[in-house]
Amino acid sequence: MEQIKAVGAAAGRIQANVAEVIVGKGSTIELLLVALATGGHVLLEDVPGTGKTMLAKSLARSLDAAFGRIQFTPDLLPSDVTGVSFYNQKMGEFEYRPGPIFAQIILADEINRATPRTQSALLECMEERQVTAEGVTRPLPRPFLVIATQNPVEQEGTFPLPEAQLDRFLLKLPVGYPEAEEEMAILDRFRSRNPYNDLQPVAALAEILALQDAVPLVHVSRPVQQYMVDLVRATRSQTGVELGVSPRGTLALFRACQALAILRGRDHVLPDDVQHLAGPVLGHRIVSASQARLRGQGAQDVLSRVLAAVPVPAEPLSAAAEGGAS
Repeated sequence: MEQIKAVGAAAGRIQANVAEVIVGKGSTIELLLVALATGGHVLLEDVPGTGKTMLAKSLARSLDAAFGRIQFTPDLLPSDVTGVSFYNQKMGEFEYRPGPIFAQIILADEINRATPRTQSALLECMEERQVTAEGVTRPLPRPFLVIATQNPVEQEGTFPLPEAQLDRFLLKLPVGYPEAEEEMAILDRFRSRNPYNDLQPVAALAEILALQDAVPLVHVSRPVQQYMVDLVRATRSQTGVELGVSPRGTLALFRACQALAILRGRDHVLPDDVQHLAGPVLGHRIVSASQARLRGQGAQDVLSRVLAAVPVPAEPLSAAAEGGAS
């Protein structure tokens, strides 16, 4: 429990630091830290100007992590992401020049503007944490977090992400417009300066790695595990669903709930954690049938029905009380 408290305190400092720049998005920042703690990736989807890029940059600066930004365009090549080999005349041999993917926090801006060929270059990076080029496999640094953005409004010149790639993202989050009082706070905060310029690191990379190592130590009782499985399995039998959540989604929900428990100062997962994360973790893994989409019934509608129908277990005992702490 002491280890979990220590890494939870570090995560709390990061969350507070990012909130010095980003106004009114405490839940979104918390979910970004869930992804960071589990080694997952995040897809931010919203209209331009809602702070997606600033959110990613503020997180990277709070960690003092290597930050790489890739602006995805239709003419972007896979080698522009992963790197390229070139002939070094001075050395008389080929030399590998790493691409921008060799960083710790990656902002993949407007990812759906790139061709499927370039999008696929990210699959190995996101899943295997490595890059294979010219027959050589090179590991990516730890921690490694991809924060991708896409604009749902502009469809011309875009290439929708295939289901296989969407499944690589731990979370899909809308950023959303601020409330009226939050927008007033933005004006006040940015009136004379950009607070991002004054942002300082508040957590060492060793603390982030310790946070990731602590996630598997969080206890998940058998009733809560069964609740996760029941929710996932229920998505596969709903009317209007072409594809339900895969077993990868079950594992993603499990790990995300463990991370959320740490951020909230607990060493065990509650059913409330599962319900809170069901939408961000499972929603983008559900493929609605075309007729259901025409009737305006999307993945979130399916999840709402599932959450209402699947019985919620009683609050579990703590790990220590059950004798199941790691």
